Amino acid sequence: MKKLSFLMAFFSLIFMKTTFAADITLYYSPYCPHCHHAQDFFSNEMIYEYPHLRIIQVNVMEENNLPVFKNALSKCKYDNGGVPVIVVGDKCFQGYAEFMKKELRDAVEKDMSEDDKRIVAENKKALEKDSVAFKKKHEQRKNAISEYIPKDEIDKTEKKNDMNSANYLYVLLVALIAVLGFVLLRKDKKK
Repeated sequence: MKKLSFLMAFFSLIFMKTTFAADITLYYSPYCPHCHHAQDFFSNEMIYEYPHLRIIQVNVMEENNLPVFKNALSKCKYDNGGVPVIVVGDKCFQGYAEFMKKELRDAVEKDMSEDDKRIVAENKKALEKDSVAFKKKHEQRKNAISEYIPKDEIDKTEKKNDMNSANYLYVLLVALIAVLGFVLLRKDKKK
């Protein structure tokens, strides 16, 4: 029994992970003013407050993104396609207004450790004290926001990169053969 307890404790340590803030997926339209307000909130406050937060933006006006948007609407049990739709962990929000900031923060913090919540509180205070200096110091956090790329687009890019690599290899091989031919021809002329 002691061996079993020891093994369970050992494996729980191996597979234990730190619980960070829940990531956010924002389904938006470039023509939607509420979407822009949500984007401003995320890019000017949330990414600086939550150091491990990642935000994926999905432009629903791009046809390739419609299947993933429809899946989100289904998951969230929304029967209309109004945007923004904001998914934080397993919680969904449709629309955006200033009063939603606390709810969004609560959803992000749902599974966070107390230490991580303390860091968030410190970051909020530092932002309130001097947001320009804090944002400058943590400028890399802008990379926490990225645009969604559908899998088929990623596959096309990878294939294109593979083709480019093959082309470079082919050009290098041709150049090597040309140099080798030049050297061999030159040796024949010297004899």
